[in-house]
Amino acid sequence: MNPATKRFRLLASLALKDLWHDRKVSMCIAAALVAVIAPLLLLFGLKHGVVSQLQSELLNDPRNLEIRMISSGRYDAEWLEELRNRAEVGFAIGMTRSLNTQADLVLDRRHFVDNAEIIPTAEGDPLLASLSLSQPLQGSAVVLSESAARRLNVGVDEELSLFVSRRLDGRAERGQQSVIVKGILPADVFPRPAAFVALPLLIALEDFRDGYRIDSLGVETGEQRGDRETHFSRARLYAADMDQVAKLEQWLNAQHIDTASRLAEIENVKAINHVLGLVFGVIASTALVGCLASMLGAFLANIDRKRKDLAVLRLLGFDRPAIAGYIVLQASTLTLAAYGVGLALYGLGSQIFNQALAMSTTTGSVVCRITFVHGVMALLLALLVALVVALIGMLRAFSIEPAESLREL
Repeated sequence: MNPATKRFRLLASLALKDLWHDRKVSMCIAAALVAVIAPLLLLFGLKHGVVSQLQSELLNDPRNLEIRMISSGRYDAEWLEELRNRAEVGFAIGMTRSLNTQADLVLDRRHFVDNAEIIPTAEGDPLLASLSLSQPLQGSAVVLSESAARRLNVGVDEELSLFVSRRLDGRAERGQQSVIVKGILPADVFPRPAAFVALPLLIALEDFRDGYRIDSLGVETGEQRGDRETHFSRARLYAADMDQVAKLEQWLNAQHIDTASRLAEIENVKAINHVLGLVFGVIASTALVGCLASMLGAFLANIDRKRKDLAVLRLLGFDRPAIAGYIVLQASTLTLAAYGVGLALYGLGSQIFNQALAMSTTTGSVVCRITFVHGVMALLLALLVALVVALIGMLRAFSIEPAESLREL
């Protein structure tokens, strides 16, 4: 073992034995730290738990990312492509006129849904993300909402009929197409009776109502559609994330497109996060200043009380760096012990909070919790306070001369 290692081990041993010898004083200093660390961990755990839960609820509900175009217009494929290419957009698909987004879904005479919503979808649709479909909907494949599937009494891979009506040249006509259910969307994602279909099927329904001949619907009357360009009255639109909702809505409004979104709910969560962060910051800063003052006073008083002992160490050959290491070791040891106790008290307190919150229907999902990274950051902050205290204590200790140990002999 080299001399430096032996010297460090001796220094560490002396520092720990000194703490144990003055254990009452050491416990008082550690208790002052615990009184700050444990409440701050609990406070931050509540703040993080509340905000993360609110953010999770927003993110898990894709409807919070939806921007509804209220007014109808006339948008071509080029405009839709420009919209999809914007960085703020997570998903966009064209929509036909409102009157053409309804159809009757029929299984038999006892099971049917009149005027169900027919909603276009494609790959990347946030509403269908939870279904994990093997491939995007194509042709006659549909996804039903839970309420529509319940009223029709159908399940996945079952077949039913889609009916659409029109009046052409004074005659009532009804088109029909068989569709296959490929998925059922939970009610908490989409509560109304609806069928999600590929965009070409929705366009076919609109063309049929506009008087064109659509062979897939089993009606041979009407004029040929030809190569007529398709225009959309609006779009199903979702932002890429919560921070992009406001930007995307502003871009649409700048084009004189009236919109509606849940931006108010998103801003409320951001405001709660800001307010809680400010409250936590003020309390934490005040507590840290008080802790620093308390710990500093205790350390300086302890150093003054042990001037003779420190002078003896200087007389025995311990230079200023060794004395500095001695003080830092003591401060770090007390801080680590206080942090361990504070973390244990946080664990106990968080369990009490979580059980109390779980009994409430309004806060049942809110928890008091911190992550591993938060714990490490709290430890580093506590050690930083200890280092500041140790640094000031060093300056006091450096003023002690070795000769002081001889004056009382």
